[in-house]
Amino acid sequence: MDIADHIDALAAQGPMLADAAHRAGPGAPVPPCPGWTVRDLLAHTGAVHRWARAQLRAGAGDEPLTPERRRGEFPAPEDADLTGWYLDGHGALLDALAHYAEHRPGLEAFTFLPGAPSALAFWARRQAHETAVHRVDAELAAGGPVTPLPPAFAADGVDELLNGFLSRPGRARAPVPRSIAVQATDADCAHRVELSPDGARTAGAGPADVRITAPAHDLYLVLWNRAEPRPGQADGDPDALKAWREAARV
Repeated sequence: MDIADHIDALAAQGPMLADAAHRAGPGAPVPPCPGWTVRDLLAHTGAVHRWARAQLRAGAGDEPLTPERRRGEFPAPEDADLTGWYLDGHGALLDALAHYAEHRPGLEAFTFLPGAPSALAFWARRQAHETAVHRVDAELAAGGPVTPLPPAFAADGVDELLNGFLSRPGRARAPVPRSIAVQATDADCAHRVELSPDGARTAGAGPADVRITAPAHDLYLVLWNRAEPRPGQADGDPDALKAWREAARV
């Protein structure tokens, strides 16, 4: 997927999150995020969108970063319903991404995961998946169902999680070494991950303690700890999947 694809995905996922949050109500609990209400979910995602936009604008020289903004401090208003505030931030981020994609595609800015071809590519991808995961959270808070993700986008999110988030030093530590392999049935998405006391790393083909074979959307939800594998999708040691649940917290 390219920058335009990720911007399109962000544009689609954002209003879906707001719609689900409205259905759930601001006080509804968010099952995948213990202790959070829907209002907390909107406050978090709205702040992250504003933080991402601030990084882009600072990198382009359009707006300096204050220490508070550098740390991602974008306090939400006191309103009970933050849907409008959240949508304002989402729209401003989309505008910034589209503007810089057209006028400053090579801008340099802060990023925090390895492997992106540019800062703009990083932020477009990261915010597309940030929003998609929390859209799932909002739909679960509203009682479901969860709207399926397009296979290519879901496969891209699995790759970002395994080769981005969990490849950082010290992430996804497991006291006993375990391995997990995943294979999508509807997209080019196959990975094998080894967990150890030092963290997680992706590895080549080989034996695995547990294998999950499923549509890319299901893999996305399982690996982001938003769902359990459906019957028949997981084969192998259930303790390995439990170890993943405990280690891979994002």
